Amino acid sequence: MKPRRHRIAVLLAALAAPIAAADGLRVATWNISLYAGGRNAAIQTAVYGQFEGRSMAPDVIMLQEMTSAAALQQIVTILNTAPGSPGDWASGPFIDGPDSDNGFVYRTSKVEFLGAVVVAHGGAAPNHPRDLDRYDARLIGYSSDEGLISFYSSHMKAGSASDDQQRRLLECQEIRADAAALSPPRHFILGGDFNTQSSQQASYIELTGLQSDNTGRLLDPISTPGAWNNNGSFRFVHTQDPVGAGGMDDRHDQVLIAYTLADGEGVDYIGNPAIPYSTEAWDDANHSYRSWGNDGTSFNLTLTTDGNTMVGAAIAEALKTVCAGAGHLPVFLDLRVPAKATADTLLDFGTINVGDEASLVLHAGNAGDVALWGPAGIGELLYALDAPAPFATDAGPFADDAGGQLNEHTVTLDTSTPGEFEATLLLVSNDPDAPSLPVTLHANVVGACLPDWNTDGTVNTLDFLAYLNSWTAQDPSADLNGDGAVNTLDFLEFLTAWAAGC
Repeated sequence: MKPRRHRIAVLLAALAAPIAAADGLRVATWNISLYAGGRNAAIQTAVYGQFEGRSMAPDVIMLQEMTSAAALQQIVTILNTAPGSPGDWASGPFIDGPDSDNGFVYRTSKVEFLGAVVVAHGGAAPNHPRDLDRYDARLIGYSSDEGLISFYSSHMKAGSASDDQQRRLLECQEIRADAAALSPPRHFILGGDFNTQSSQQASYIELTGLQSDNTGRLLDPISTPGAWNNNGSFRFVHTQDPVGAGGMDDRHDQVLIAYTLADGEGVDYIGNPAIPYSTEAWDDANHSYRSWGNDGTSFNLTLTTDGNTMVGAAIAEALKTVCAGAGHLPVFLDLRVPAKATADTLLDFGTINVGDEASLVLHAGNAGDVALWGPAGIGELLYALDAPAPFATDAGPFADDAGGQLNEHTVTLDTSTPGEFEATLLLVSNDPDAPSLPVTLHANVVGACLPDWNTDGTVNTLDFLAYLNSWTAQDPSADLNGDGAVNTLDFLEFLTAWAAGC
């Protein structure tokens, strides 16, 4: 079993310095400033540019302020043709509503798009001004409900007047109600431009507060409540405005997650939601959450370019260009995907004499797709083993990280009683797709005298004929040399033993 300290080191490294191909699923939200096309090079640099090994490189983006289906398709083309891009981007459908619209783009190697739903239509007051859209997807390689995630994209009403806040509250009520009604119960994420100045506003309390039914409740994964507007204590999580006259002084853009994404099981946030985001540094090792481009030096100023310690000058300049005069930084976080259990499907002990020692090694562990999700992006496999008599093994529990060699477990056989035995060992784990894996166990325990095939105490022609019947029928017990095949070599081995007698 691989040491746990190795896993801790891998996770801390992944959190401290996200790389071009992030471990797990990287989910971003981006108000892309009334996008009608263009800004190609700036978008490509903002998304796939690298600085000190770091890159935004998301797998899913919830977009706001899209203006047309053509613009959404251009985003896909820009992402697919960017230097360093995997070239596997696609989009959900463009849904044309009042005002600007949401969009959803994703990597087809990471998620399967299942469909889009207009949760609530926008319109004139007292309604919220824009549509609220939900995009449903499934993690590639996962078949159970644990692999389902619903992504809500929202651009809420701006302003601090009571009317503005009421319109935001209405949208948040609709988000929470829809999330609570998802069937089957599934993970959900809200990303967008909330236009909210404080966690004490009614809309934000609606999203995150306790209610009689908390099924649709959302969690701030960086545990950073407060009055965000024009407050330097939150300078590392501000997202707006990188180029405007007011400078960086608002946490308008956020990603909130379902509590099921912070329960330590299955799909889960890479980070510790119990610990507030650092107020001293942007590279908080307790969180994968980032306001991309904000190194904390731009409070009440335009975004720092030269000397930007998070993204460097080129990416910072690109982020400002994408804003087109007034706009927002993207925000992202990483999710860990579930472990995948694997084990040998058959352990065949062959034919063993009564009283002989008998054991085989079972290989079992985490078969998560490291090439797709990265070693730190796959959950730890936790499992136990249950072997019925006359077979036995250590029950566990055991743990295994994805990548590297599988764990080895010794399975023994009690040979005190002759007979042919077949049983099923169960590997019970936290793999949501295969919570119980069966391993077939087989053995044939014979009397101490091998040629006495019919175990009547005498070696004679009847034993020869009995073995011949087993051999002809390809009975596994006739595999005397234990090579997994019943063939001439086994027949010759029996013939030699039969001629020698006991």
